[in-house]
Amino acid sequence: MRGASGYTPAMLQTALYKTHKRLGARLIDFGGWEMPVMYSGITEEHVHTRTASSIFDVSHMGRLYFTGPDAEKLLEKVCTRNISKVKVGRCGYSHVCNAQGGILDDVIVSRYEDRLLMVCNAGNREKILAHLKAQSAGMTVDIKDTTMSTIMIAVQGPATMDLFRSHLDKLPIKLDEMKRYGFVTGSYWGVQFSIFRSGYTGEDGLEVVLPSMAGVLIWDRLTADGGTERATVKPAGLGARDTLRLEAGMPLYGHELNENIDPISAGCGWCVDIEGDYIGADAIRAIHKAGPKRTLVGLELDGKRIARQGVEVMCGDNAIGEVTSGTMSPTLGKSIAMAFVDSEQSEPGTTLSVDIRGSRVDANVVKLPFYKRAE
Repeated sequence: MRGASGYTPAMLQTALYKTHKRLGARLIDFGGWEMPVMYSGITEEHVHTRTASSIFDVSHMGRLYFTGPDAEKLLEKVCTRNISKVKVGRCGYSHVCNAQGGILDDVIVSRYEDRLLMVCNAGNREKILAHLKAQSAGMTVDIKDTTMSTIMIAVQGPATMDLFRSHLDKLPIKLDEMKRYGFVTGSYWGVQFSIFRSGYTGEDGLEVVLPSMAGVLIWDRLTADGGTERATVKPAGLGARDTLRLEAGMPLYGHELNENIDPISAGCGWCVDIEGDYIGADAIRAIHKAGPKRTLVGLELDGKRIARQGVEVMCGDNAIGEVTSGTMSPTLGKSIAMAFVDSEQSEPGTTLSVDIRGSRVDANVVKLPFYKRAE
């Protein structure tokens, strides 16, 4: 993207950039960051995550800390979730909306003993920071952006807990006591860290935030070959992260979520406090009461063709919606997609079609998620 002078600003790089280069990753521009899209291949990395454990660099995600007497007040004002109900050591998924109920970003808010943390999307970080600063006028709150001084890695997959424990056997925490969307803090090798039992793949896993200087050491320690007794945690890129989250029916900002889409239509009413007093609450309540005109659904397509973002969804000869994300599911062996369709045609079992380059392909509405891990 060029500025007014024709200058193309350099992409940002995480502290693990040289590690990705050393490992031969294919790098792309993602939200202004030079990030690995894949290492060995998207499908291979996807399957390894579903069957073993993979490590992702997600340091491009914004990490904003809030302290001061009005920290909770500010987050209550901008978040759709009731932040006061998020207990110490717990995390809550939420939306930040505009006055019309459109989604500015989807975020995770975590409560420490002495502060709150918001993790936001890389491409929205500056927008959200500006929004937060504007909405904090008159409040006593300090907002600290630690995105550039820390790293964030995600270790995901059914073998993650055992592998994490064996690779970092001296870690002073009890992983087995961590619940989903819980987190702990501690120190390892003199480095402060936070470990969250969360992720964006549909698998069990952990997300770790720690100072940038420790990033390469922890990455290399976790990916060290354990021999036949211990499978290796393998690097995976954002390509596999996208196909994994799509199978798990998780929305992605810029696809299922944007400033013209509200949480109710996006199927995220569970992260909304309908009775709350936050920016966009009146508009969201009205949509909740009347019912959304269009609803996010899952589609399973006949055949192997993939419906990409922007493809029209048809009911007979009428266009009733649009695909937001699509892929060939490595786990299910089916072509799947998420789409917004008119609510009258959103019931599971409804047969629709998608228009792929002038050809109609039958698509059945299915309940999300497409894939759910065994408990």
